Amino acid sequence: MPDTQPNVGLIGLGAMGAGMAASLRRAGFAPHVFDVRPGAAEAFAREGGTACNSAAALAAACDVVVCVVVNAAQTEDVLFGSGGVAAALKRGGVFVMCSTVDPNWAVALESRLEALGLWMLDAPISGGAAKAASGQMTMMTAGRPEAYKRCGGALDAMAAQVYRLGDRAGAGSKVKIINQLLAGVHIAAAAEAMALGLREGVDAAALYEVITHSAGNSWMFENRMAHVLAADYTPLSAVDIFVKDLGLVLDMARASKFPLPLSSTAHQMFMQASTAGFAREDDSAVIKIFPGITLPEKKT
Repeated sequence: MPDTQPNVGLIGLGAMGAGMAASLRRAGFAPHVFDVRPGAAEAFAREGGTACNSAAALAAACDVVVCVVVNAAQTEDVLFGSGGVAAALKRGGVFVMCSTVDPNWAVALESRLEALGLWMLDAPISGGAAKAASGQMTMMTAGRPEAYKRCGGALDAMAAQVYRLGDRAGAGSKVKIINQLLAGVHIAAAAEAMALGLREGVDAAALYEVITHSAGNSWMFENRMAHVLAADYTPLSAVDIFVKDLGLVLDMARASKFPLPLSSTAHQMFMQASTAGFAREDDSAVIKIFPGITLPEKKT
């Protein structure tokens, strides 16, 4: 472990990133933060930490940069495009990539960063906004031992479970993609079950109560169908996230000609929801693709 606590910066104060930054602050770090949304970093820093006016400025001040953006394209832009992080981060610094990406892309990114004298952790995350805010989320990590050493206690400050899955990038992203296979299928199945209940005239609240205390329950049913009952489709994780993530699942399996019938069906359900106009709604809005049902309305 480092003799001194590293300076840690976090890019992306969305549903997960804001909670992760707060967990760092609670653990005694003074995180530098940056977000493309005007005022987001400043609002966070009012309670501690430093707001940076660019990703490059953040990187120049930090030993460890945690990047919590949506996908590979945004990560690429943060590092080598408008963000300029790869050029600004001190040699020997660590880039912690938390996005869900193609594992092959993660492997290639590690090599690109090492050629610049930088370390990388392939470190996708799971658990949702509430667990991120409480420091109880899961990190699925892989990378060089030197990268872990330079992070000090930052990873443990953000996550209750930090799994070390390999000494090179790629393994973290593979495990995250398998997790997303299950998450996406479970949300799609939960929506299908609730939709059938509504079509058959079952009271939605009663159905939710019974299923969440029965063998058919899943974490995704309990979490996402609560959104449906509340008629609240504010996106904590949007429909298009699963269009992307299940697409990555299918790409990984296709490369080795491995059949994934349930994943394929779930992907089509999210695609249908996206093209029907629900792309930016909460992923529980996949239930809206089912015809002939009356969804719960928001209580006033």
